[in-house]
Order: sequence, then structure tokens, then C-alpha cells
Amino acid sequence: MENAIKIIVKWSGKEYEILDILESDTVLTMKDRIHKETGVRPERQKLLNLKFKGKAAQDDDIIGKLGLKPGFKLMLMGSREEDIAEVSRAPENMPDVVNDLDIEEEEVEIEKAEVYLSKIQKRIDHYTITELNPLREGKKLLVLDIDYTLFDHRSTAESGAELMRPYLHEFLTRAYKNYDIVIWSATSMKWINEKMKLLGVSNHPNYKIAFHLDSLAMISVHTPKYGVVGVKPLGIIWGKYKQFSAKNTIMFDDIRRNFIMNPQSGLRIRPFRHAHTTRNKDRELLKLSKYLELIAKVDDFQTLNHRKWEEYKAKKTHDRRGEKSDDE
Repeated sequence: MENAIKIIVKWSGKEYEILDILESDTVLTMKDRIHKETGVRPERQKLLNLKFKGKAAQDDDIIGKLGLKPGFKLMLMGSREEDIAEVSRAPENMPDVVNDLDIEEEEVEIEKAEVYLSKIQKRIDHYTITELNPLREGKKLLVLDIDYTLFDHRSTAESGAELMRPYLHEFLTRAYKNYDIVIWSATSMKWINEKMKLLGVSNHPNYKIAFHLDSLAMISVHTPKYGVVGVKPLGIIWGKYKQFSAKNTIMFDDIRRNFIMNPQSGLRIRPFRHAHTTRNKDRELLKLSKYLELIAKVDDFQTLNHRKWEEYKAKKTHDRRGEKSDDE
């Protein structure tokens, strides 16, 4: 009699026992069993550690040839249909801090998922962008978050200037030479407009903001660890403005999950918190100004690793013999 194998599937923080898998069954048969237990359809399933001859196992591979031991634990990535239903507004009251390392392995899967690409297309078709200032030919694109990126929105103060990140206007002035600038915040447009006025950004003489994007431009994605979260897919901008793409766009945000749809285009900025005690020593924007100037000469941003921006800046600065960096 043919032996049956018990497999344990780890998904969304829980473990599911999959019983009566036969050695003659295919991987697709096993996925059907997993579907019955988890609700994740076979075509949505990504079995992270299921290998055959060093490569990811295919649907028609035979279970008996995979060398699985009884009680083998499979790591499943995938979403139920009801969890990836369309929502038009980003979730409210999202936590300010998440362990970004926990979502890195999900980036590629989420970036290419058809259901999310469909959501992006709906935003391209229906979300209205109000241009505040004309876009300029030949410029690259810089997309900026507000909270904890440009502004400490949790501390209290008598004026907005006390909570503004140091060197904000200098940073925007320098960036504007090479980049059209967009503000994208996970809140309402009214709040964004008020904050930009409070910070003196709206009518600054040395730079112009192209447009603002609010929470309605965001989409929701399902992650196994954190459930449904709101994110900022740059594809919405690229779909409306064909001159911009992954080749010439960079996004700053203090939370990596916000650019999980475009991980290679995002740079996680150190969050600016506790403004009263940190503003005298925070030089992040000054350092990033130099980085933006250096990469403005790069034809394709996809060749860069923004996670190593400080190493890149240090190397380029060192290569310029005798030239000191602006933040030394």
C-alpha cells in the first residue's frame, strides 16, 4: 500500500496539517489540498521552500521525488480572494512602526500580483491629479512622504517650524534643480494642503511642488504577517505621466511597506521623531541632498541600490579628490 505523507503548512501566522498526501500525487494535487484548508487558491500559492533539484518545484512534479520527510513544514505565501478585495481608501490608524525585515520576502510577489496591478490601473483611470505647477521637461521625479519624513507630526509645538525637519527648504531647493517634486501622504488632501502651508512649502520662491497625492491614490495589499495594509504604488504616477518610470523616479518614506510595490525605487529615510531633542543633530536631508545630486547624472535608477545610499555617496565623494562633502 502506498505511503501517505503528513505536511504542515505555515501561513499567516498559523500552521495547517495537510493529511493523506500520497507519494504519487503531484504538487498541484497538494495545492488543491492546501486550498481546502487555507482558502488560498492554487494559482495564488507560492510555496517558498518546496524545491526539486535545487529549483522551485513545479505543479507537475511528483511528491515522492521531492524527498519530503513526514511533518515537513511548507512556507506558504498567498492571499484569499476575500482578503484582496478592492478597497478605495487606505486603512486608518496604521501603526507608525513595523519590522520592515518581515516584509522584504513579500516584495517581489506583491509587486507582480495581477490583482494589485488591476487596482493600480483603476487609480490611473479614475484618480484625478490636480497639478499645482507645470512639470518640466528632462527632470527626474522625487516623491516624498510627510509624516516623520519631513515633519514630526506627533510632537507638540507653538509653530510648525519647530516640528519641521532641519534643512527642509534647503533640501527641496537643491532637489528642485534636477527633480520634479511630488508630495504623497497617507491622509486627506485637505490635511496635506494645510501642512504644506504650515511648513512654508506651498509658496516657497526657490522651488515648486508639482502635485500632491493623498490616501485615495493608495491601494491595499494583503501581507501574510500584517494583513491588509495601504501602500503607495508609483505605477499610478507612471501611468499618468509617461515621461516617468522606474528609470528616473525615487521615493523617500520612513516606512518601507509604503513602497512595497516598487521596492527598487524606494529609499527608507530615517524617521524624524522627538523634534525638540533631535532637530539640532538631524542632518538626514542635508546628506540626502548630496545623494540626489550625485544620482541625477545616472541614466537608469534601476542600476542603483538605494539601501546603500550612504556608501554610494561616500564613494563618489571620495573619488572627487580634494572635494569635501556638503555635510562634513
